[in-house]
Amino acid sequence: MTSWTRLIRFTALETGGKKVHIGEPCDPALDVGLAVLNRQPVKAFEISGTSALDYRATVTKRVLTVQTLLSPVDPKEVGVARFLGLNYSDHAKENNLSPPSFPVLFYKPWTSLLDPFDPILITRAVQPPEVHLSDYECELVVILGRLARDVPESEALDYVLGYTGGNDVSFRKHQTAVPQFGFSKGFDASAPMGPVLVSAKAIRDPQTLGIKTVLNGQVLQDGNTRDMIFSVAQAIAFLSQGTTLLPGSVLWTGTPAGVGFARKPPVVLKHGDDVRVWVDGGIGTLVNPVEEEGKGSVRAKL
Repeated sequence: MTSWTRLIRFTALETGGKKVHIGEPCDPALDVGLAVLNRQPVKAFEISGTSALDYRATVTKRVLTVQTLLSPVDPKEVGVARFLGLNYSDHAKENNLSPPSFPVLFYKPWTSLLDPFDPILITRAVQPPEVHLSDYECELVVILGRLARDVPESEALDYVLGYTGGNDVSFRKHQTAVPQFGFSKGFDASAPMGPVLVSAKAIRDPQTLGIKTVLNGQVLQDGNTRDMIFSVAQAIAFLSQGTTLLPGSVLWTGTPAGVGFARKPPVVLKHGDDVRVWVDGGIGTLVNPVEEEGKGSVRAKL
């Protein structure tokens, strides 16, 4: 069990932004993403060590002030990220597809992972967005804390370190052109993750969480993890068959109905958009702007 309940990774004003820290927000009810967005000072008790994966790390009494909020786990600790496709019954329905008999798995490299508030990049290769159909997908993200192999479903949640939020940005033209999702899903800076990692001890049942996407102030996805076709436990048990899942492995668990590609007319992510993913259970709001490569840099509207 972790000594912390809610963990953030950040640089601090007190150390001049020169060091990466992990900490537990002093306010247990604070939506850290919205607080940073609203320029509200975010205070955290420093956690010893620099990685959420260190079970020996303890919460200290030293209070630090967030300067820059980072994803809860360093992308380089992740290596590859595993994603489930078509894992919500209502999402399958909106695409006129039958629920899959087995989990649909694809991978993203760590270079696709992104911090809160950093711009989601629509590279030149997938422009214009109206043609390539750049799309949002709010997701519950599971981070494993133990080496897992051949894990029975009844024990699968014991291997979970914690839960956070994510946005699986997708480019539907390439996705629908071929059977494999890897290329269309693996572009650089296309998978923001955060803002808070909530310990598995605080979320005993991950199948009870609300999840939303808000694009430019409009709620476009409003679902609940109870509608997953394959639960978190089922997914871990399935994916660990004959396969070693290392500590730090992340599993993105699919998205509910409401994606832009399925709307008429389609809704696409474009330059200057503000896209937010909210997940219940203390995870809070992940905020990212959208930038089309070559059109100039954009920043979150802090």
